[in-house]
Amino acid sequence: MKGKNNEKDFARKFYSDKHGHIMIQMLGFLPNRIREALRRLNARKVYEIRLRAGKPVRINYEGKYRYLGEYGVTDKSSSALTVSLAEIGDVVFSAGKFSVYSVEEQLRQGFLTADCGERIGLAGQYVSEKGKPLAMRDFTSLCIRVPHEIEGCGDEIYDECLQGGLRSVLVMSPPGIGKTTILRDLSRRLSRETEKNILVCDERGEISAGDTGDTSDVLLFADKATAFEAGIRAMRPDVMITDELSDADCAAVRRAIDGGVKVIASAHFGGMEELRPPFVGLFERYALLDVRSVGKLSGIYDERGRKLR
Repeated sequence: MKGKNNEKDFARKFYSDKHGHIMIQMLGFLPNRIREALRRLNARKVYEIRLRAGKPVRINYEGKYRYLGEYGVTDKSSSALTVSLAEIGDVVFSAGKFSVYSVEEQLRQGFLTADCGERIGLAGQYVSEKGKPLAMRDFTSLCIRVPHEIEGCGDEIYDECLQGGLRSVLVMSPPGIGKTTILRDLSRRLSRETEKNILVCDERGEISAGDTGDTSDVLLFADKATAFEAGIRAMRPDVMITDELSDADCAAVRRAIDGGVKVIASAHFGGMEELRPPFVGLFERYALLDVRSVGKLSGIYDERGRKLR
């Protein structure tokens, strides 16, 4: 992989000292004792935090799940910190800027994006009417994904798939391998090297939490169908970037590609054999990530599924 993997200030709110310690503003919605324990760790190695009411706090640290104790990571659940039901509710309230109504649509979809791009997955009780979810309440568990800015992590994909000209590319891997971080880096490099107009369709507010480049525009918290239709009409992009495509999103992607817009996206697939019909042949290149290292490729495939490398 070319380039350095450098941590940068994250949206001017991600601060770390020379050891990578998590500082004041990132994860500021957490209870103080959880934040103090995290401050003892290297922020570059913290990928996920799981809070469950009355149960030990777990974190993904250096790619492995371990418990969080008062003085850092521990392998013993008996030494781990725990959080109460009330504390979990306070976290949601704080991350939502103390106004549940302002983030009501996000809560309905089961997630919340905090100020620094921290994505908080929610478990609790859904309130429904006529079979449709209206809201979520009585939160019992939180899955907090800690965003990172790794410059150069998309270089191998760029060099293999985009260096010779713009193409539509699908970045594939199981969850938690760094696809969103790679999409952000690809946006930044495309902007710098091609100066094309890029539209980032950021349904959960994660891609645009960092630097996406000087020639990029962002649509936040809109579903893919709305973002693609409105974005193409309003912003006339050369390239659209979005993450976590579903089968239902592929129709909007197809319309964009047929209209001359290149699409760079991600999806949860562990191999070409897992691709379903809406995805087959939709993209010009399929980039399969190596699960052992962020940004490293396992294989590149063309639109017919033939392995190129």
